[in-house]
Amino acid sequence: MNLLAQYNYWVVIILMMIGFYIVISHGNLVKKLMGLSIFQTSVFILYISMGNVDGATAPILAEGYQSFSSPLPHVLILTAIVVGIATTAVGLALVMRIREAYGTVEEDEIQTIDNGASVTPAEVVQLEPQPQLEGEPQRKVGNKDS
Repeated sequence: MNLLAQYNYWVVIILMMIGFYIVISHGNLVKKLMGLSIFQTSVFILYISMGNVDGATAPILAEGYQSFSSPLPHVLILTAIVVGIATTAVGLALVMRIREAYGTVEEDEIQTIDNGASVTPAEVVQLEPQPQLEGEPQRKVGNKDS
């Protein structure tokens, strides 16, 4: 077996390691989401690569073909892509909400704020209030009861 002939598996391994490295090395939540997205893409490529059969055709009866590729991996990956986009959107919405609540998207700073470590007023990032447009309802951050 020629290792260079299996280049798609090498691409999968490289993308997986890049995505995994980004997730574990960066403290920025947006970068972590992008690392997870790269990792997820490598899994898609892996499943599509495994679903390919040399010398086979789509499962449509035609003369001259004896073997057929299963469409199931491709259909599953289409579903996984849609789910991946939706979960990435939810993750980005959560990051936006965390940014509103904490003023940062860096893991270390959020953990410092949550642990109640001694933070001087100079270290706290103050957010500028967003200008309100006429007729736009005012948004509140926090619980409905507060």
